[in-house]
Amino acid sequence: MRILVTGATGTVGRHVVRGLIDAGADVRALTRDPRRAGLPARAEAVTGDLTRPADLRDALKGVERLYLFPEPDTAREVMALAGEAGVRRVVVLSSGAVTAGYDTSYHLPVERAAEQSGLEWTHVRPGEFAMNHVALWGPPIRTERVVRHPCPDLESRPVHERDIADMAVTALLADGHTGRAYAVDGPAPLTLREQVRAIAAALGEEIRFDEVTPEEAREHYLRQGGFAAENADMLLGFTDYEGNPVDPEQDEDPGADPGSTVDQDAESGPETGSNAATAPGTGTDTDTDTDTAGSSAPCFPAATTTGRPARPFAAWARDHVDDFR
Repeated sequence: MRILVTGATGTVGRHVVRGLIDAGADVRALTRDPRRAGLPARAEAVTGDLTRPADLRDALKGVERLYLFPEPDTAREVMALAGEAGVRRVVVLSSGAVTAGYDTSYHLPVERAAEQSGLEWTHVRPGEFAMNHVALWGPPIRTERVVRHPCPDLESRPVHERDIADMAVTALLADGHTGRAYAVDGPAPLTLREQVRAIAAALGEEIRFDEVTPEEAREHYLRQGGFAAENADMLLGFTDYEGNPVDPEQDEDPGADPGSTVDQDAESGPETGSNAATAPGTGTDTDTDTDTAGSSAPCFPAATTTGRPARPFAAWARDHVDDFR
């Protein structure tokens, strides 16, 4: 059984490739530059780009199952090509923001394309990517041993990228997951201050938490550039997930970031997210007849499905300690 992994150099995609290979699957990995991808030797790295669906015709030959990185602008065309090639099952990397109703223009159109393709489909909906902390907090921790945010007591459940990959691998290989969505979250809510302490413990050094205003935090993110600058307004409550203006002073939880479920695609730079470059919520659904009111897929917790408890944030911090040195 051959499985095509798109977004194979992404934060999650790399672990999907490894998990499938470890399970004995025949893996084909889609990448813009196979020579630079750094994928396992047992994976067949092939050239392709989801933003150019015609590139996928050769990559899809002989493929039975597909792991789909979210690219809303071309999702319908990609799914049509997959069906023509004989693909029978697709697992979509989606977002918990779909379950919450925040996302109608980015991940939801990809889910819809899969649901309407005629293929067996499963959606994997992670909450906040723990890896976002590397993009947001990495620079100030590395240079100043400080994190600046307006809400030290804001709680979230950052998810380890390996937990997301484990759920995707399970849905690709095992039967019984068709027509379902799976929520993937960290095991317990932690305040931002507690998360900083976990990173400090992994480093063995103190990290200061500076409580600042939303405006001050935004200025820091904008100066930082990359992912932090691109997503500053949404992450700090100045806009909602869809980019609509919001007054953070009227928000009970300014800084809550339901949309911070961004996979890092290594080929498009270390601080860019899904859609190979764009921030969440900026993808557009060009099919105006598509119902984007929300997904009807029943949503289940991933940990009870994979049989493995979610990895704690402290374990993630230890796994990524070098990113903060």
